[in-house]
Amino acid sequence: MAVRSARRRLGLGALLALALFLAAFGVHRLSKARCFALTGEAICRVETRAPLVALTFDDGPTALGLDTVLPLLHRYQARGTFFMIGKLATPQLVARVVADGHEIGNHSFHHKQMMFRSAAYYDAEIADTDRVLQGGGAPLPVLFRPPFGKKLFGLPLAVARSHKRMIMWDAGDPPDRDPQAYARKVLAEVRPGSIILIHPMYAGNATERAALPLILAELARRGYRMVTVSQLLASHTEKDETGGDS
Repeated sequence: MAVRSARRRLGLGALLALALFLAAFGVHRLSKARCFALTGEAICRVETRAPLVALTFDDGPTALGLDTVLPLLHRYQARGTFFMIGKLATPQLVARVVADGHEIGNHSFHHKQMMFRSAAYYDAEIADTDRVLQGGGAPLPVLFRPPFGKKLFGLPLAVARSHKRMIMWDAGDPPDRDPQAYARKVLAEVRPGSIILIHPMYAGNATERAALPLILAELARRGYRMVTVSQLLASHTEKDETGGDS
């Protein structure tokens, strides 16, 4: 009897452990869902038939990344949205992006996991980054991208409190080790209204930097206009207001 009871307890314990594992796995997958948020909105693309895509560049900023990205965007008459980390966004680097006419978004101050934190933590991460970016001459950011693309309950609410929109993506990440393969992957995912994610800022992002001219050249060949996220969102709003196709 005692043996049967012990086996029953072990079986229940195993089932509980499995349930906890599945729940944790589900929460992890849900937190990274590109186009869904439990609270608020998560924008991963814009429904449009117009040949528009939004280029987004995460992390940094660094001189290494900007030295590659800014001249390429200028060459292709493209506009991008740079989601910057507050602690790395020096006034000089922010000013370079502003001067070239690109958009700047908030990517948190410390770029840490932003789940299961207090409301005060979320608010401070967003507000502190806003102050830094404005100190470099950027307008008050209206867009936010969660670090690692992770969000559950509290962060989307904090983004809404800060009067921002949470921007995800539908093309671009993670990269392949080969620049040409990575470029092909991104381009295979792109469609009108896509938001493309590229990480070009650090020494370990050589693949992305090498792939960027390939991506830009092919987008231009396909007739896409490369715009900021806000421009992409505005194009959708304009169509809705005029009764055009979305």
